[in-house]
Amino acid sequence: MQSSQGKFSVFEEDVATFSAEVQTSSSVIPEEITYSWVFNEFPSFVVEDSRRFISQETGNLYISKVQPSDVGSYICLVKNPVTNARVLSPPTPLTLKTDGVMGEYEPKIEVHFPPMVISAKGVTVRLECFALGNPVPTITWRKLNGNIPKKARLRKSQAVLEIPNIQLEDSGTYECKAENPRGGNAFRGQLQVYTYPQWINMINDTQLDSGQQQQWECKATGKPRPTYRWLRNGIPLLPQSRVEMVNGELLIRDVQQTDSGMYQCIAENKYGSIYSSAELKVLASAPRFPPNPVRVIATMGKEVSLECKPHASPRPHIIWRKGDRMLQPSKSESPIRQTQAYVRQALRAEPDGVQDSAVIWEEDGSPAARGLMQRCHAATVPAPLIIYHRAIVLLRNSMLRILNSSRADEGKYICRAENQFGSAEMTTVLSVKEAMRVELSPARVEVTVGESVVLSCKATHDPSLDVEFLWILNHQPLSFSQEGGHFEHIQTKKWRTVLPQHVSSLQQSSTADLMIRNILLKHAGKYGCQAQTSPPGPPGVVIVEEITDTTATLSWSRGVDNHSPIITYNLQARSPFSLGWQTVRTDPDRVTGDMESAIAVELNPWVEYEFRVVACNAIGTGDPSAPSRSVRTKEAVPSVAPANVSGGDGRRHELVISWEPVSEEFQNGEGFGYIVAFRANGTRGWKEKMVTSADSTTFKYRDETFPPLTPFEVKVGCYNNKGDGPFSKPREAPTEVTADSMSSSEIQVNYWKDMEQEEAGDKARTPGNETSIVLTGLEGNTLYLITVKGYNKIGQGPASTAVREKTKKSPPSQPPSNLMWIQEGNNVSLSWEKVRSKDNESDVIGYKVVPPPPPPPPLSFAFVFDSCVNHEDP
Repeated sequence: MQSSQGKFSVFEEDVATFSAEVQTSSSVIPEEITYSWVFNEFPSFVVEDSRRFISQETGNLYISKVQPSDVGSYICLVKNPVTNARVLSPPTPLTLKTDGVMGEYEPKIEVHFPPMVISAKGVTVRLECFALGNPVPTITWRKLNGNIPKKARLRKSQAVLEIPNIQLEDSGTYECKAENPRGGNAFRGQLQVYTYPQWINMINDTQLDSGQQQQWECKATGKPRPTYRWLRNGIPLLPQSRVEMVNGELLIRDVQQTDSGMYQCIAENKYGSIYSSAELKVLASAPRFPPNPVRVIATMGKEVSLECKPHASPRPHIIWRKGDRMLQPSKSESPIRQTQAYVRQALRAEPDGVQDSAVIWEEDGSPAARGLMQRCHAATVPAPLIIYHRAIVLLRNSMLRILNSSRADEGKYICRAENQFGSAEMTTVLSVKEAMRVELSPARVEVTVGESVVLSCKATHDPSLDVEFLWILNHQPLSFSQEGGHFEHIQTKKWRTVLPQHVSSLQQSSTADLMIRNILLKHAGKYGCQAQTSPPGPPGVVIVEEITDTTATLSWSRGVDNHSPIITYNLQARSPFSLGWQTVRTDPDRVTGDMESAIAVELNPWVEYEFRVVACNAIGTGDPSAPSRSVRTKEAVPSVAPANVSGGDGRRHELVISWEPVSEEFQNGEGFGYIVAFRANGTRGWKEKMVTSADSTTFKYRDETFPPLTPFEVKVGCYNNKGDGPFSKPREAPTEVTADSMSSSEIQVNYWKDMEQEEAGDKARTPGNETSIVLTGLEGNTLYLITVKGYNKIGQGPASTAVREKTKKSPPSQPPSNLMWIQEGNNVSLSWEKVRSKDNESDVIGYKVVPPPPPPPPLSFAFVFDSCVNHEDP
């Protein structure tokens, strides 16, 4: 850096300008440089005021109306705050001429901001304006098309207008004006604020059937307004007959498999570009169904729905038939929006004189509601009564709903799905059962305390169904194990009953008795009996649709719900490292009964898993599905570091490092090995050595330059074919351990007794990441020493700092003695000796007088039936 002047002289009250030329490397950004001027010698700096100004744009020093005190040597100092580098210019002397004094003159603006200032939104803008003149000019600022922002600040005797965090509304024309008694001068410049593009709406991954229409819209803000471009698989996307691109919108009609790929929307203006990416998957496959047939049981007189959910792309055409009879128009006829069948019944006087025939319409409502005429003639005398009632509904989702089901609806229903890639069929076998009926006796009974009573619950149901009984007291399930032997569930009896001829031919009765022995007052209340069908049957075959390193996408088909709707599904997994089947976490967390797919998450990479699904309803948990095929999750970088890293037992000049090997379950891939790193205490660099055997537990390193007993820092990491995993970390104990005495026998936390070793103490574990625990069964008035450890699958960590806590004293163990009482009419006076607590017992703070209970009245039981689960479904 050098000053552009040598020695120079000026008149008193004249102006002086010191300029500097700065030579910088290409890596230095001009905005990073700051300027200051040294007066005479370092560290005496020029103080800026209304007369003196240093431009941070040019580095020049301006002095308006030079005074004798300004005479001296001036040195420019340039500093780079990033690198902290400094450069000094050669000194430039300033002297005064002795042959005169400068007269007064109007201001001349010597420093001003550019006519057009363009700045990014959010930065700080500095506008400089300084004038030379005699007398010293005054600087004022204004914004022509509005007010100067309130956040703006005037610096350096108003020579600098600073606007922090500049926004679009701060744009406009700014004017600085310099005035003194001799006149004035002004400068105007335009401030424009630009913004980089920012997303308002981004595109998302999409999956479509072939033939559908895809529309993406990406929107971004920015100034200037952004323009948009589209890429597919990194190549610019051009308009075609099926492809339109207008203002950030992309429309693809009649998508084909060739349209699949990764799409990018680019929003850009002259100051920057942003990208939004999404994948388009176009599916094309023939219909396929899960293994079938599926068996469905319906209740007589109730409605039942038969599902038809093929996996196909594009969406297939669905045709239902029962046996050989079509239940809807064929493919050649107009498509059905919602098809319903009405059954015409001709009823004659004879019991067996009922005849049915079916006709299908494509709208809701009865024939009369549509204004249609449908004639029904029955050749019989006397003339029969004709009744129309709705029977079958085809819903928009291709589900077949049968209303008012009867035995005539039993049979095989076939759903056929067709698209241009093929066809498939699924068979559903429908059985219709009589509704279950429940009777409870006696309806009401009164018994005396100490007696016994038997309540009987009888359920009449279809013989193909298993029934379970649940007894209820005051709307709460009755717990036989917690009632001290007062309640006994007597074995269920079953027999078959032939019902009247106009009903189904055979029914089965099941009976359960409740024996209540030695009845107490608390046993009075309302008793109920619920007869329940079985838990749901096993779901269909589990299919692994997709597998990643930690997740598996599973699908299955519904099993028989046994007339209690399925509430949830549990996903279970089994691996060579698990103890049998374990429930896994899922996405979503709760897999509801209407779902037939979910994602198993938090699996271990590179582990073989089998999966199965278990259905649950209000009655209980059903049998699990058959296991899926065995699949292996994909490889991933190791995520578990070796544990219990230690050393010792080495020879002279030999370093021995040992660790617990990482289980195969957590190796996450092939090519697993260890990275052993060590360094002498106080040194910086780590030495790393590879151990290629996954079963290795020690590493020995010999170096004759090691002095004996040299301390080392060591750590052990791991790696596989996917990359390097974490290193072991210094073990850390739980901190801030506290204990609170809750009673004479309870303290909240983990402990061992004072003056004993840890191994001799009792232990308690918390489930999961709980941060507190209540310890029970402790001795009263006893001091305990308590520590907390963290543990995981690999082992235990170190103990925390021990805390002391003393349990409270036990309650008094002695009852009051010498109890005396005096009766006077209806009043009784009591007296007793004071209880004196022992040293290890808490003080007595009061006494409680308990009157004897009144004689027991007759005990009344009201027995009611709460209503059968499934609302009388079998």
